[in-house]
Amino acid sequence: MKMLTTQLSGLLQRIAASEEENIEETARLLAQAAAREGTIYFATFDEMESIAINAKYAVEAFPSMQVWTTDTVLTSIDRVWIITRSCENKEALALAQKLSDDFIPFSVTAAEPEDDANHLASLAYTYISLKFSKGLLPAEDGSRIVLPYALSAMFVYEAVKMKLDEMLVDE
Repeated sequence: MKMLTTQLSGLLQRIAASEEENIEETARLLAQAAAREGTIYFATFDEMESIAINAKYAVEAFPSMQVWTTDTVLTSIDRVWIITRSCENKEALALAQKLSDDFIPFSVTAAEPEDDANHLASLAYTYISLKFSKGLLPAEDGSRIVLPYALSAMFVYEAVKMKLDEMLVDE
């Protein structure tokens, strides 16, 4: 338990230390929709759907937020936040390409690939890395276990929401 706590704490500290500017830029991008009566769409994939559920039903719900679906019709005042476990997720990449082609600003939060090729990051207006690509703890067989994608994304979500709330109060 101590090793898990130490590794999780280290992961969250890495995100806080290296992604602070990207978190602020993402909050600024999303605030554009909230301030102009647009909608902030959360496009979440796999276990990251938990972030959209939290954003929608939390005591302090995310402002101007809706869940993106394939039927969603976007306008120029809307913003999209793609949250996915992997920057190689085919659905996320297809959505990012469509948003880019349609000039709809969007942000992405995802884990990095093992190599340096991150097409999703190159398409996004802002990109927040989850700062890990393999398990946090070693297993008995030498593999790596514990992949806290949703937990680290929830940490990023809370940081972005905190910044966004500050920006909206200042207006």
